[in-house]
Amino acid sequence: MSNKKPESVSTNALTARLLLFAAGMFVFGVFVLPPVYDVFCEVTGLGGKTKGQAAENVVAVADESRELSLEFVTTVNQYAPWEFRPAVEKMTIHPGGLYEAMFVAQNLTDQFRVAQAVPSVAPAQAASYFKKLDCFCFSAQEFLPGEVKEMPVRFIVDSDLPDFIDTITLSYTFFDTGGTTDDAAMPENMDHGADSAHGTR
Repeated sequence: MSNKKPESVSTNALTARLLLFAAGMFVFGVFVLPPVYDVFCEVTGLGGKTKGQAAENVVAVADESRELSLEFVTTVNQYAPWEFRPAVEKMTIHPGGLYEAMFVAQNLTDQFRVAQAVPSVAPAQAASYFKKLDCFCFSAQEFLPGEVKEMPVRFIVDSDLPDFIDTITLSYTFFDTGGTTDDAAMPENMDHGADSAHGTR
């Protein structure tokens, strides 16, 4: 008379190991890999990510013998209550020159909201040459109900940019990070009145 119990136990143990392995891979993929990838991209420029702080010791000397086409693309995270767009969609620049571009965002709700812009540059090889001296993406942006903001980014594209790159796309994704109408959560220096909710910078 045969006994199938050892085989059953072995199968259950294998199933448990596989489930544990799958759970481990999920945790690694969701919680460990993204921060590591972000650091790698920030150091190498791979993936088009740019540094989240102002570039230092950058001298503006425009190379007027060379022109670049700079395009601006904006994306609002799905279901986020924002309108977000570049003031202009394209501009011609010279490597080494100092430039400023404006972006416009509006809180479409009747509540205080906070948003964060995440930039990227394409092609990815250009990311390490795109130097932001000042950018609204360096910090979270606070909006009163219905408020419209013009937000600048000041930048230089390094003159060492490879010659084969003649077009750069600067993209921003706007994420809603939350908000509340609770007075305790609103900045003290912000007027709660609706009349002051437009045209700030």
